[in-house]
Amino acid sequence: MTCEEETADLLRRAGHKLTPQRLMILRALRHAEGHVSAARIADQVRAVYPFVDVSTVYRTLDVLKRMRLATSTDMGSGDAVFEWAPEQPHHHLICSSCGHVTELGHEYLEGFAERIGNEFGFAPDLTHFAIFGLCRECQMAEFPDADTS
Repeated sequence: MTCEEETADLLRRAGHKLTPQRLMILRALRHAEGHVSAARIADQVRAVYPFVDVSTVYRTLDVLKRMRLATSTDMGSGDAVFEWAPEQPHHHLICSSCGHVTELGHEYLEGFAERIGNEFGFAPDLTHFAIFGLCRECQMAEFPDADTS
């Protein structure tokens, strides 16, 4: 069974209809390299099936997110980007000045969710998110006398 067939089977067993549009959206997301916007997915699907609406894409992505098969993140562009749920959680450091993105391994956040849970009774979803700030180069440009080591 292919990965797409497995996902289709999961959707069916969870009680979701498997329309041709949903299958194409699923394929577009699974085969995207990295993060992809809903608009880009809609454009890819429209190349094959011109009648798909971006609202259908968002609804399908929402279903996939609720099933933990996809993640979404605000990478600072104003629109969420989506990614097929990675096997290992990962995060991003995004420079608010130049836009440079550095991937941050989940090991930097190990224990954070437990601490939040213990102190606040809150279960954070730490599978995929972005942290905004200034990269070293932009700090040096903006604050030349500061120590950024």
